[in-house]
Amino acid sequence: MAPIDGTFDYDLAVIGGGSGGLACAKEAVNHGARVAVLDYVTPSPQGTKWGLGGTCVNVGCIPKKLMHQAALLGESIHEAISYGWEVPSPDAIKINWSALTEAVQNHIKSVNWVTRVDLRDKKIEYINGLGEFKDPHTLVATLKNGTKRELTARNIVIAVGGRPHYPDIPGALEYCISSDDIFSLGHPPGKTLVVGAGYIGLECAGFLNSLGFSATVLVRSVPLRGFDQQMALMVTNEMEERGVAFHHKCIPLSVEKLESGQLKARWQNTETGEQAEDVFDTVLMATGRYALTKALNLPAAGVTAVTGSGKIAAQTEQTDVAHVYAVGDVLEGRPELTPVAIHAGRLLARRLFADGLQHMDYENVATTVFTPLEYGCVGLSEEAALDRYGEESIEVYHAFYKPTEFFIPQRNIRNCYLKAVAERGGAQRVLGLHFVGPVAGEVIQGFAAAIKCGLTMEQLMNTVGIHPTVAEEFTRLNITKRSGKDPNPASCCS
Repeated sequence: MAPIDGTFDYDLAVIGGGSGGLACAKEAVNHGARVAVLDYVTPSPQGTKWGLGGTCVNVGCIPKKLMHQAALLGESIHEAISYGWEVPSPDAIKINWSALTEAVQNHIKSVNWVTRVDLRDKKIEYINGLGEFKDPHTLVATLKNGTKRELTARNIVIAVGGRPHYPDIPGALEYCISSDDIFSLGHPPGKTLVVGAGYIGLECAGFLNSLGFSATVLVRSVPLRGFDQQMALMVTNEMEERGVAFHHKCIPLSVEKLESGQLKARWQNTETGEQAEDVFDTVLMATGRYALTKALNLPAAGVTAVTGSGKIAAQTEQTDVAHVYAVGDVLEGRPELTPVAIHAGRLLARRLFADGLQHMDYENVATTVFTPLEYGCVGLSEEAALDRYGEESIEVYHAFYKPTEFFIPQRNIRNCYLKAVAERGGAQRVLGLHFVGPVAGEVIQGFAAAIKCGLTMEQLMNTVGIHPTVAEEFTRLNITKRSGKDPNPASCCS
C-alpha cells in the first residue's frame, strides 16, 4: 500500500526494460533520482524468450539489420564477379542459417549483458519480474519463481511496448511464428509464407528471399500502410522482381500441420471470395502488434487505456493520472520507433527531475524500411500533404536515378526513385522527403535535420551534392509532377 506520509521506496519506477524505459531510468539517475526497472519477457507462443533490452535489441531493429546485412553481403558476393573478383563456384554460395542465427544471438546476448552491467553501475535496481499496479503508487512484481514483491514509487513510467498480434484462425498460435521467433529459429525457415505487408512483414520477406528462402506475402489491404503509397509500390515492385510472391487483398483462413511436418495454409481473396492454399515450411505472422497493457491492472492505478488497442493516450507522456506516464510503443498515435521512445524517455526524466521544459516533438521523425531496396522517409507522405493542404498548395518534385555502383553488375534501377513534397507558394518549405534506394537510412538521416530546420526547395537545390553518391540526388531535384516532364535522368554528371 502506498505510504500515507508521502515517502516512497523509489522516486521513479519504470515498467519495461526496453529502449524507452531504460533511457528514462538512466537519465533520471543522472539527476539524482532513486530508480527501479521492472522487466519480464513472457515467452512467445512458440516458446521464444530473451534478455533485458526490449524489442529493438532482442527481436527488432538490431537482429533485423544484421539479417538485412547478411542478405546484402550475399548479393555483393555475386556482384563482385562483375567487378573482376574471381569467386570460386558462385553457384555453391549459400547461407548457413545456424551460423547466421548464432552470430546474431551472440551479439544480442552481449548487448543484454552490457545493459545489465550498465544498470548495476548506475545503481538502478533491476527487478526481473512481471509488474502490475496494486494502487496508484504501488507496484507488484511477480518474479520467476512465482513469489511477489511490492514496491512504491512517487512517479511511474509505463514502457512495456508491444508484442506481435496473431489472427484468430485455426493453427495460428500452434504452428506459426512471428518476428519474436525468426531471428533465433533453430532450423532454416525454408519456403515461407509471410502474413502481413507492414514494414515488419516486408523486411522479413525481403531478407528471407535474399538469403535463398522462397517467400510469399499475403497483403490484406495495402503494403506499408501509413507510408507514402507510391514509394510502397516501388518497394514491392522491387521485391517482386527479385522473386517474392505477393497475393493482394487476401486474408488467412487456417494453418494446418501435415504429417510431413510442413504447414498447409489457406487464404481467401476478400474481393473475389476465391480461396487458395499452398504448403510451406514456415508461416510467419506479421499482422500488427498490440500494447502489453492488459497485464498491468491499469484500473487499480486509475489509468485509462484506449479500448481495443490497449494503448494509452498521453499528449505529453502524462496519462490521466498525474504521476503516471507512458513512453514508447504503448502510446496511442505515436511513431513506434526506438529513437522516439529513447528521446521521449530522456526528456520526460529531465522534466521530472531536472526542471526540464522540453517536450518530445513527434513531427518530422525520420524512419527507414530495411527491405532489399531500402525506403527512407521523413515528414509528410504525398497523400497526407494533399489531404492537409490541398492539391493546389502542394508541389511534388521527383526523379528516377541510376546509382553508379549498379552499372557494372547491371542491377535493376527501375525502382530507384525519390521525391520531395513541398509547399507550392513562397519559399516552398519542404514537408516530406522520400527515397527508395541503397543505404536509404543513411541518406535520409542528414536530411531529417534539415527538415527540422525548415528546409526549403531553394536551399535544397542550392546545396552542392557529393558526387557520385545516391544522397546527392536530392540536390538535383528540379522536375515537378505538375509539369508532366520525364523524371528520368539524362546523364550521370550534368
